[in-house]
Amino acid sequence: MKVRDIVATLDGILMTGEELLDVDIQAACGADLMSDVMAFVKENVVLLTGLVNPQSIRTADLMDIRVVVYVRGKVPPKDMVAEATRNGMAVISTKYSMFLACGRLYEAGIRGGGTREIR
Repeated sequence: MKVRDIVATLDGILMTGEELLDVDIQAACGADLMSDVMAFVKENVVLLTGLVNPQSIRTADLMDIRVVVYVRGKVPPKDMVAEATRNGMAVISTKYSMFLACGRLYEAGIRGGGTREIR
């Protein structure tokens, strides 16, 4: 599924990352705990989160996640959007809850991915 399709499926607002609209996304990770995100291993992932602080952008960047969706109508501040832009990431805001956003993406064909064992 392309990033542009994710925006449409989630009735989202693309805040940055227009150049990524044609990138294919294969899996999704929904979490508010960034340690859970770090345990998620998959390429071409979209991160769905309600955590609107710089750590969500930094963690996504660390894990090579290029698309972050903020759920429940949350909108990151301009400094976070600017950091995402510098990191070559797309940022999307959706009105849907985490549950509904993940469900809509699942219905549209996005699946979860593997996790690595945490010791």
